[in-house]
Amino acid sequence: MKDFLGYHSEWNLGSPGGWEYQRMCQELGKLSWKRMNEAVKIDVSIDFDHAMFKPVFGFSQMLLSAHRRNFGTADAFVVLVAEEETIGNVLENDNLVRYLNTFPGVTSEMAAPHELVEAGGKVTLNGREATVIFMDFNNDVLLEIEKRHDLTALRKAISQGILVNPRGMEPVGAKGVFEDMTTVLSNKLTKTTVSRTPWTRRFYDRATPGPKGEGIEDLVTWTAKNPERVILKPEHGFSGKGIFVGPLIVKREGGDKLWEESVETALKKGGYIVQDFIDPKLWSEELPDLDVEKGELSLKAYQTDFRCFITDGGLVGFCARFGDIPTNVGSGGGVQAMALLKDETNVAGAAHEINSKIVSIGYERVKAIAEEVGEAAVSMGLTYLLGPIKTALRPRLLTEGQIKSLSLYAKNLWDDSVLMEREWREGLLKDLIHLDDGARELSLMGYWGGSPALIASDGLFSFGAHIM
Repeated sequence: MKDFLGYHSEWNLGSPGGWEYQRMCQELGKLSWKRMNEAVKIDVSIDFDHAMFKPVFGFSQMLLSAHRRNFGTADAFVVLVAEEETIGNVLENDNLVRYLNTFPGVTSEMAAPHELVEAGGKVTLNGREATVIFMDFNNDVLLEIEKRHDLTALRKAISQGILVNPRGMEPVGAKGVFEDMTTVLSNKLTKTTVSRTPWTRRFYDRATPGPKGEGIEDLVTWTAKNPERVILKPEHGFSGKGIFVGPLIVKREGGDKLWEESVETALKKGGYIVQDFIDPKLWSEELPDLDVEKGELSLKAYQTDFRCFITDGGLVGFCARFGDIPTNVGSGGGVQAMALLKDETNVAGAAHEINSKIVSIGYERVKAIAEEVGEAAVSMGLTYLLGPIKTALRPRLLTEGQIKSLSLYAKNLWDDSVLMEREWREGLLKDLIHLDDGARELSLMGYWGGSPALIASDGLFSFGAHIM
C-alpha cells in the first residue's frame, strides 16, 4: 500500500507539542529492538533513524527561519514562553532550549509570560531583545494569565510578528471549521484535505445533512438517538478534555442515561461539534502486551494516533501515539517508536512477523527488556505532567512511499490553512468559528499569511497493519 488510509480528527494551529518526545522514543525503540533481536532473530529490515522521526530539528529550523525573516543574519535570541507552573516540568521544552543553544549564533531561554519586558519599543528578557518567541499555550490561557499579570510585552510581540505561532492561526484550528471543509469550502480546498476530513457539524438544534447524506431534521435529537455513530468534542480544546465518545459511553452501566446527560452537557456548555465516529478497527493495531498481574505476554489491540508536524518548509516529522480513546498523552496515552521498512515490504506482514517473534521470546525475557527500556526512559526524563509516558513494545511501521504521500498531504493542508485564515479574516467563516472578544482581538493582532509556523494534524491513519 503506497498511500495511507484514514482521516484527520483535529488540527492544532495554536501551540502544538510532541515534537521532542518522538526523538527520545526512537532511542528507546532502538534499544528495545536490539534486545529483542538478541533473544530471537527478527527477519524484518527497518530503520529507526529517518529524518521524519526527529521533528525537533525541523521545528528548530522553522524558529530560526522566523528569526531571519525579521532580523536577517543577526544573532538569534529565542525565548520559549510557558505557563509559570510548568517551567522545569515539561521535558520537551527544557530539551528544546538546550538544543537551540547548541546552534552557532543562537541563544535560548525559557520564561513565564509576565517576565517579558517592553523597552524602547522592543520585547526583552533580562535586558536582551527577543528575536523569536514560541508561546507554549493557546489564546484562552493567555487571557486567563492576563487577569493576574501585565502581559503588555507579550502583546507587543504578537503585534510585531516575532511570536510563533502567529495568533491569527488559532481560529483555523477550531474544530467547527471541519464542517465547511466538506461543504461550502470543498471546491476551494485540495482533494487530500477534503477527502480526509470526517463528517462534522457544529452542535446545536438545527437541520442538516447527515454522515451519509441523509436528512436530519433535528441534530440534537438525532445525536441523542445515535450514540454508536458519533463523538462530541469542544470546538476549542486539547488533551482529550471534554470529549464524549458515544460508542464507549453507551457500553457502560447505565450508558443510555449517561449519553443523554453527555448530550445535555454539550448543549448547555455550547461550543461543541458532533463528528462521525471513525471505525476504531481502521486506526488500531495489535501490539505485544505484558500483563504483569497475570504474568502473561500476548497481543492486544491498541488504538493509534499519528501526528504530522508541518511548517512553511513542508512536512518536518511525526509523533506516534497509542492507547485507548482518546490516545492523547495528556489523557494517559503512550508514545510509540516508528520504523521505516527498508524495502516496500507489506506493512501488515512485517507487523505480524515482528509481533509473532516478540511473543515467542516469552514473558520473563520481554518483561526484563521492558524494564530496561523503562529505566532508560526515566533516565531520559520521558515524562509528561501526569508522570512517566508509556512506550510500546513494537514500532509503528510505514514505507518511504507512504512518507511521500504524507508529504503531499501536509503541503496541501498548509496551503489550505493559509486560505482559511484569509477566509476567516474576510468574515466568510464567522458562523463556524466562535471566539469571545478577547480571543478575537488577539487573533486579529497576529496575522499569519503562511509565515514560519508549526501545524500539527492528528490522524486516525492506517499504513496497512490495522485490524481488519
